[in-house]
Amino acid sequence: MQFLKRFMLFFAVNIVIVITISIILHLLGVGSYITAYGINYQSLAIFCLVWGMGGSFISLLLSKFLAKWMMGVKIVEQNGPYSWLVQTVYGYARRAGLEKMPEVGVYESPELNAFATGATKSSALVAVSTGLLDGMNRDELEGVIAHEVAHIANGDMVTMTIIQGIINAFVMFFARIAAYAVEQALRKDDDEDERGGLSSLLHMFLVMIFEMVFGIVGMLIVAYFSRQREFKADADSARMGGREKMIAALSALQRNYEMMTADHGGMSTMKISNKGSWIAFFSTHPPLEERIEALKRGYHNTYR
Repeated sequence: MQFLKRFMLFFAVNIVIVITISIILHLLGVGSYITAYGINYQSLAIFCLVWGMGGSFISLLLSKFLAKWMMGVKIVEQNGPYSWLVQTVYGYARRAGLEKMPEVGVYESPELNAFATGATKSSALVAVSTGLLDGMNRDELEGVIAHEVAHIANGDMVTMTIIQGIINAFVMFFARIAAYAVEQALRKDDDEDERGGLSSLLHMFLVMIFEMVFGIVGMLIVAYFSRQREFKADADSARMGGREKMIAALSALQRNYEMMTADHGGMSTMKISNKGSWIAFFSTHPPLEERIEALKRGYHNTYR
């Protein structure tokens, strides 16, 4: 039943994205980007920009709702059983200069995990797993909380959405140009059809292939920027709450590394990549060893 509910929600969200972007393209007057004379690059650029950026921003706008629904995040209050957690989040939020306090939530999971989400700084959510609350001491928890608050204060959700949207747009743009070029090279002179010699099925197939190829390059770029934002959040966490607390939090995660990777293949937010492996280039989070070493070297002073 839970799987069906999540599938229906995922399906509904994608329908909303498709309908919204289709309406935007219609209002912009963007039709087919392929004409009898070749590619209309202006129409193609608008098409890719709207789909690339639009999909990312709609997902961002829905991110907090989806997190609550799909992960079962329950909002906790200052006067409830998690009052210490709420007060700690609020305390770091004030230190970070946030004008509006983020919502604070707890969700059931054995993972040592926490995340921040939300479309803006004033509509953010900090969610913590029960596994994290049970598996860390007070100083370690404070390090994690300060890290997540730093993500909000730095606007990382919006920053990464913009980066992802731009990458999506470029991937779509160049994939369609490459597909068109290959198709033109493959087709025969007498393969003319009512779309100026293009085969719809072949074109779609080539676009899919090139989107996968360029998408891999795009993933590398997005992952690189994400890793830099993690270093920045670590640095700001160290500045707000003390370097020792952030190092303690990362060390606690490191101690639980083997158990977590065996059960779940990594953590949802503070992901651990295999050090020295090519997979590390696709990881959105740097290896814990590198993050700890950066803090020990005084990396946090860079962002004072």
